Amino acid sequence: MTPLNRRNATVVIHTHGCKLNQADSSRLARQFLEAGYQVVPDGSPADVYVLNTCTVTAVADAKARQALRAAHRRNPDAIVVATGCYPQRASEELEGMDAVSLVVGNTGKDSLVSLVTETLDGNALPSVADEHPSRLQPVPLPWANPPGSRLRAMVKIQEGCNQVCAYCIVPRVRGRERSIPPGSIIGEINRRASEGAQEVVLTGTQLGSYGFDLPGTNLAGLLEQVLSETNIPRIRVSSLQPQEITGRLLSLWDNPRLCPHFHVPLQNGCDTILKAMRRRYDTRQASRAVGRIRRYLPDAGITTDIIVGFPGEGEPEFQESLAFADSLEFSDMHVFPYSVRPGTGAAHLPDHVSPHEKKDRVAAMLSVSRRHYLRFRHRQQGEIRPVLWEKAIDHHGSPGWSGLTDNYVRVAAPSPLNLENTITPVRLGGPSETSVDAQVLSDGMP
Repeated sequence: MTPLNRRNATVVIHTHGCKLNQADSSRLARQFLEAGYQVVPDGSPADVYVLNTCTVTAVADAKARQALRAAHRRNPDAIVVATGCYPQRASEELEGMDAVSLVVGNTGKDSLVSLVTETLDGNALPSVADEHPSRLQPVPLPWANPPGSRLRAMVKIQEGCNQVCAYCIVPRVRGRERSIPPGSIIGEINRRASEGAQEVVLTGTQLGSYGFDLPGTNLAGLLEQVLSETNIPRIRVSSLQPQEITGRLLSLWDNPRLCPHFHVPLQNGCDTILKAMRRRYDTRQASRAVGRIRRYLPDAGITTDIIVGFPGEGEPEFQESLAFADSLEFSDMHVFPYSVRPGTGAAHLPDHVSPHEKKDRVAAMLSVSRRHYLRFRHRQQGEIRPVLWEKAIDHHGSPGWSGLTDNYVRVAAPSPLNLENTITPVRLGGPSETSVDAQVLSDGMP
């Protein structure tokens, strides 16, 4: 059997968690490709399996361990690498797993490819850059991220967090806030556009504080630069906190390339709990921010995250949170039961909520979410919106396509044409359980 080396080794990169992780996985894929590896689709037989982990909840940790064991079972001879936030938080837990070959935290990601190479061939081969300089030219990354990544690029503009919310492990696993220089961001967006991406999602932990460490730079200034120095058709901002949504920032959405979708992570709708969480806003600021978006962009999709069962959240506090979330009529809500994270302030708080109560509260909050999810989509009925088409589907027994509108509505439409990675206008119809039926109004542009 021919010994494995980077000239014939295949790599699978699987991503758990946030868009920031997806951006990191894309970078890892490029590094593997430029080092001479073959990056193959998730689920393929591979010599190297890299799991970019999340550790935001205990469930995320369990899913990571399950995925690592499954990768080892599929190919017992493969190098199985655990990277990302879980090993940054608790490397010893993963190092003790028989299924895992290498454990690399976030701070070691830039060395991950070289560590894998050393494991494969003892670092005996000359540099690929010396042998084949052309291999370092931009290359497509068809399997760097989940399906749709070729047409939707995750570009990291900021890393880390200084806020230290009571429930959150991110500052520990991502470090202090650092902004990526605008020139690097512009270059990455233009590179991804040249590879065929139709949309870029600007990602980070605290996008609203972008540029605090770069003199004369802030998020609004970066967006202006992206709009003027790139030509990618769609630009999406992944997340903004209520206090960061200003009139000046919203005025940039006069440019239709900025997608009218705002993810505003509320986390709770009770001021007492928000204060205990150490969030930097209250419900009045959150209500003002959502109202400001709706006045400026009436059809904008506004999504949020909600945590239920935070320590000290009794029934009155939960009902207050439920009523407030209901009043803001989010177009979608991601609802999570509070999960204890060792190393966070909330882990030491009294009055933890029972699992049974958390389960009931999740169900109640999801009921509110579902009602407004459907109302938002019913209000869109008959409207014409642009859709970025992602994948072919079976549409009620006929060929069809699935994609996302600019305001973050999942749509499905019949069409015998190949619409993948095109943007076309559609007329929106009625919503189903998972999407909105639509009618394609014209062929997409390549």
